[in-house]
Amino acid sequence: MKRILGLSLLAVLTFASCKKNEATETSTAATATTEQKDPFADDRVVKQSDLVSEAKNHAETTLALSEPDFNFGKIKKGDVVEHVYEVTNTGKNPLIISAVKPGCGCTAPDYTKEPIMPGQKGQITLKFDSTNFDGVVYKSAEVYANVAQVPIEIRFSADIQP
Repeated sequence: MKRILGLSLLAVLTFASCKKNEATETSTAATATTEQKDPFADDRVVKQSDLVSEAKNHAETTLALSEPDFNFGKIKKGDVVEHVYEVTNTGKNPLIISAVKPGCGCTAPDYTKEPIMPGQKGQITLKFDSTNFDGVVYKSAEVYANVAQVPIEIRFSADIQP
């Protein structure tokens, strides 16, 4: 009888412990769901804060984009297209673009790596591979630089035809 009671007590404690962990995990999952948009968001949040810190390590300046949005129009499925966004340093300190992070792997960024002096221009190029898409798509990239509002979002769209 003692043995049965001991096993019963052990089972109850184990069950209660699992329920407590499950409740904690459920609570954590619920919090994560409200704060995150995808399973890799934790990695991006950490990386984004690091990128923001890196951008803020330099004296702040201002910039102007030739255009924050671009439309490729109709393109054929499988085409690889690119657009160059012109960036002008409108501030008094050198503009330093520390990173450009696209929203997905279908977009490859390139950008001016050296400091852009006041009044000078630099470039951000986004290359898009349409192989895995159909119809109208909207894509974006985050630009990290030494400006007040980081990141800056640049966007493009395309109508992918078969």
